[in-house]
Amino acid sequence: MTGSATWSRHPAKRSEARRSYQNTSRRREKIAILVAIPLPLLLTVCQLPDRITDMANRQKRVLSAVEHFDAALTRAEKQLIARLNMPNRIQHFLDGLPYGSETIYRSPLRVLHEQTCQCFDGAVFASAMLHRVGYPAVILNLLPNHRDDDHVLALFRQNGHWGAIAKSNFAGLRFREPIYRNLRELVMSYFEHYYNVHREKTLRGYTRQLYLSAFDGFQWMTRDDALDRIAEQLDRIRRFSLLTASMIKLLSPVDKRSSEAGLLGANTAGLSRHPRKKG
Repeated sequence: MTGSATWSRHPAKRSEARRSYQNTSRRREKIAILVAIPLPLLLTVCQLPDRITDMANRQKRVLSAVEHFDAALTRAEKQLIARLNMPNRIQHFLDGLPYGSETIYRSPLRVLHEQTCQCFDGAVFASAMLHRVGYPAVILNLLPNHRDDDHVLALFRQNGHWGAIAKSNFAGLRFREPIYRNLRELVMSYFEHYYNVHREKTLRGYTRQLYLSAFDGFQWMTRDDALDRIAEQLDRIRRFSLLTASMIKLLSPVDKRSSEAGLLGANTAGLSRHPRKKG
């Protein structure tokens, strides 16, 4: 009786108790629904808003990098860029640029303005041009011994096979048709052409591929300092060896005729000149 009398004398408490009961009922209904949903589906539904937001932000960054590059072009440069819509045309454009004698990291926009580059900024430029026509912007670093310089490739893929675009003082270290089943096959196609001025075959390894979309926020297509970040990442990523020590000992030098043919038209000021090996 005491409880009943107390309940009847406090309408506010009755309303509060009714709301509490209703909220508890709703929670029980939600829990029952969630229990009935399979766990993988439930996790997917819960993560969907975050995934949609992430995809939208990523797409926005990619577009802003390309649009920022296009906005900086003159009318004549836009007409020139419009013709660079195939890998072989991009390579032909790079082949026509003088090989830079100074080790400077030039953004793709600066390469276009100055009409010169070395292998690193040439590969980044090629990746930017590939990116504009629908390819992912991807590069890979070829690794020599201590008596030569690295060489960077812009990668592209057609019909499941890899090809490459590159800027080099050496004729044999440039374009590769997309006929290689994997990256190791592609890299090995450069082996016989990878030698220094002393005719020593120097290629020893390569890095995994690096996707330049990770640097869209740094405007890698228009800012020189973004290339410093790209170079630093190339130094950190995973590396793969090509030769064993016993293989290296048995390597023969490149014959003089092949060496001279590979350096035909080279800018000698841009060549790496390590001292001749003793012994």
